[in-house]
Formats: sequence, C-alpha cells, structure tokens
Amino acid sequence: MSAASVVDILSWLDAVKDPEIPVLSIIDLGIVRAVRRDGESIVVVITPTYTGCPAMGVIEKDIRDVLQDRGIAGGRVEISLAPAWTTDWMTARGREALREYGIAPPSPGGCQTLPGPVACPRCGSGDTSLLSRFGSTACKSLYRCETCREPFDHFKCH
Repeated sequence: MSAASVVDILSWLDAVKDPEIPVLSIIDLGIVRAVRRDGESIVVVITPTYTGCPAMGVIEKDIRDVLQDRGIAGGRVEISLAPAWTTDWMTARGREALREYGIAPPSPGGCQTLPGPVACPRCGSGDTSLLSRFGSTACKSLYRCETCREPFDHFKCH
C-alpha cells in the first residue's frame, strides 16, 4: 500500500477530467467529497452533479486508473447522493476555465443569489437572451449574446 497522503491523492485526482466538459477536473467541478483510508485501501467519495449522470461510470474508472497508476491497487469509489451536489462546490479556477472554454459559469453563491443577466463568455456583454432552458447537456442552458450574436451555453446553478 502506498504511503500517499490525502493531499497527494487530491492532486492526482485533479488530473481526472469531466468527460462532458474536459476543461474541468473533478476537483474543480466539486464532485470529490472525501478521500479516506479503509484498511489497506483508499476510498474516494464522489457526488454526481445529477442522479443518473451518464459520465459517472467514466469518472469512476478514471479515478481507479489514476490510483492504480500511482501504485494504489484496489482503490474504491463510493457514490454519495446526500447532500446533493451544488454549483457552489465548484472552484473559482473551475468557473474561470468554463468561461475561457466558452461556457458562462454559474454565479458564485449559486442559486441563493438574485438572478441577473448571464454575461456572454466571449465578449462579456450582459445583453443576452435565453434560447432554450436545455443546452448541450441537461446541466446547461442555451443563450445568445445580442452584442456579438454568438450562441453559448450557460452552466445552470443548482
């Protein structure tokens, strides 16, 4: 069994990307809830962004692969549905990565903040229009910027 610390393991998990939004690590997305030892094994606890999220199987495999690559055989992944994931768990680095990728990030403070205009991730304009409550995935809405006229996804708060 490796003598890796929790800090080491968290840094390794930062290399595991969300398969649907590959600019986000699972750390930046905020789905890693805990890393603990269970006897000779390492357990990584994750919370899906949505119950039934189709990316969870890939993420679980990628976590086990990262642990295996670092000499930790038999690492386990546990799914925790409570408390439910919230966009408040995303890191500032993750929000900025979304913006740079062309996806408007959720507001810090998430759903507790008053709704306001969604700023265009390309030009920064707040003059935007909702085109569809559902974008390329269920966690995003589709908007159009009225200034630069470009469509873009907005990562919904939840």
